[in-house]
Amino acid sequence: MTRKVATIFGGSGFVGQSVVGRLARAGYVVRVAGRTATNAATLRMLGDVGQVVPVVASITDESACVAAIEGSSLVINLVGILSPRGAETFEAIHVDGAARVARLAAASGAERLIHVSALGAHATSPSAYARSKAEGECVVSRAMPEAVIIRPSLIFGVDGPFPAMFARMARFMPIVPVFGAATRFQPVWVGDVAEGMARIATGADMAGAIFEFGGPQVLTMRQIVAWAARWSGHPRPLFAVPRWLATLQGAVLEHLPGKMLTRDQVRMLYVDNVVAPGARTLDMLGITPSPMGLVMG
Repeated sequence: MTRKVATIFGGSGFVGQSVVGRLARAGYVVRVAGRTATNAATLRMLGDVGQVVPVVASITDESACVAAIEGSSLVINLVGILSPRGAETFEAIHVDGAARVARLAAASGAERLIHVSALGAHATSPSAYARSKAEGECVVSRAMPEAVIIRPSLIFGVDGPFPAMFARMARFMPIVPVFGAATRFQPVWVGDVAEGMARIATGADMAGAIFEFGGPQVLTMRQIVAWAARWSGHPRPLFAVPRWLATLQGAVLEHLPGKMLTRDQVRMLYVDNVVAPGARTLDMLGITPSPMGLVMG
């Protein structure tokens, strides 16, 4: 019996690792496509021998993408950046790269394409990140109208950057700064996000659907940081950073190595990030979202 093949761009990342495991268990041969094969090599253990295959293919490289997608019945694009670095601009990754994957998936005859965008993606957003995500959705839908788009809120998990980043801050800072303290988020567990994608991939056809993935709790950034500090065992007083000061800090830090904070990220942090009323959600896939306290302990 010939197994179906799935190609996951960005599959070696935090979210991708959970998706790879679920698709392997569903019987797919999973190609994990990325700029290098190094990070994906450790994922081989998630499947049988030869079932998880690292592939060198950046979404900015046409010929590499063609080879990575060829023969795949399922293509998933998880690639995204929070800030531009050199040639990796929002336009190059979120728009041109997304369009390339969708166009090539359609041309190859792939049965399904799942494109991961972001909650808050909107053409009129004050954030260039969110605007590029919205444009990416448009070009994907034009290239492959049956593509399914997923917009997750803030994704958390034990091995993920959230809440670990806030936990590190609480460990080393006597007072923890909070940017966008009153902004509302709907943190969603990485396992639920991955399971949602797996069900979209293997379930009934949902051509052209747009899903918004959020957890069961709507929390302000202040509440999230306070929870992360307690979870780390280092509860701390919090300082709500005024927007003007956050913008000033972003203007300085965005020019330093690592880009710890940018002005565009500051703009994002002052826009609510919650599931819209009437949106397709995890519940519609038969998944009851897990709260942070239950998952993280």
